[in-house]
Amino acid sequence: MKGGIILEFKANSGAWGTMFGVPCVVADNFLKLATGGQIKVLLYLLRCSGRDCTAEEISANTGVSVQEATDAVLFWQQVNVLTPQQVSASLSVPVQPVLITETINAQPLTENKTENNPSEQKKTKPEPYKKTWSGTEIAQMKEESADIAELFEVAESHLGILNHSRLNSLIYMHESLGLKKEVIITLISYCCMIGKTWTNYIEKIAYSWSEDNINTFEQAQEEVQRLTSSHEYINKVMRILEVERLAGSHEKMIEQWKNMNITYEMISCAYEITVRKFNNINFNYLNGIIVNWHEKGIKDMQGVNEDNNVHQQNNSKKYSKQNDDFDVDMYDIFINDFEVIKNEI
Repeated sequence: MKGGIILEFKANSGAWGTMFGVPCVVADNFLKLATGGQIKVLLYLLRCSGRDCTAEEISANTGVSVQEATDAVLFWQQVNVLTPQQVSASLSVPVQPVLITETINAQPLTENKTENNPSEQKKTKPEPYKKTWSGTEIAQMKEESADIAELFEVAESHLGILNHSRLNSLIYMHESLGLKKEVIITLISYCCMIGKTWTNYIEKIAYSWSEDNINTFEQAQEEVQRLTSSHEYINKVMRILEVERLAGSHEKMIEQWKNMNITYEMISCAYEITVRKFNNINFNYLNGIIVNWHEKGIKDMQGVNEDNNVHQQNNSKKYSKQNDDFDVDMYDIFINDFEVIKNEI
């Protein structure tokens, strides 16, 4: 072997205890595609297969954050390595993973430059300390503050009877984050509308609004309109991609498509190309197609078709149509749209 080093080793059988299986597709196709955190989460879930696992437990035993644990589980579901048998209603975290035996092909197209370059990461200040107020303190605050009293009343009309945790959350948003009563009420109304009323979700948006200085009724209404539009776009794209849930990173990816004004027809076309290649959804590959079109200034299917026609003319001598069942037009889109990306595989 020229210019290389041959490493010879064998596993230390003396260190083996009880073993568990890892599907070959993980080693064959996902060691480069998956992040270190995703690999950690998968190994832990496979080790615990047959019993319930919460996001907090996964986080505590793997060293990844709770959100990273949730996103990792969704990632392995979407590539058909894991499938959930049960979902925790309180945390929306899949548990009792069961291995899918069929294999799929997958290849990464781009590196996560944000992870490799900390200077590109969004810098935010630490979230304010979340104090826990006692029942007596909460009652006193309600008695002394008309805004908090009204906030409790309206929130209860939307969310039902407020437990101690929920009351603390409302006070946290009002007192620690500094959001006005009408802003919090607008946020709660929006979360009820989209069916995501768990405390952590509402607090996450509230913290984001606080960071972005969204603290008037008009600003909140404008942001809700933006979020509603984004939510509708994401839901339509999920139907196109035939997925029921999204990891947080994939949701952000789709939001970027919306910001790039990518049409549903273009997403559908890119999805067909991706499935033709992998027989399954591969978000990195799909995103590569869409970003490539955007960088070329292609804004609709007319542009996609025109670009494809140019590629067909340029490659008419390079590819033959020997197989009647093979869609050469779609293949030409893939080959020519990914000359740059292809070199990274």
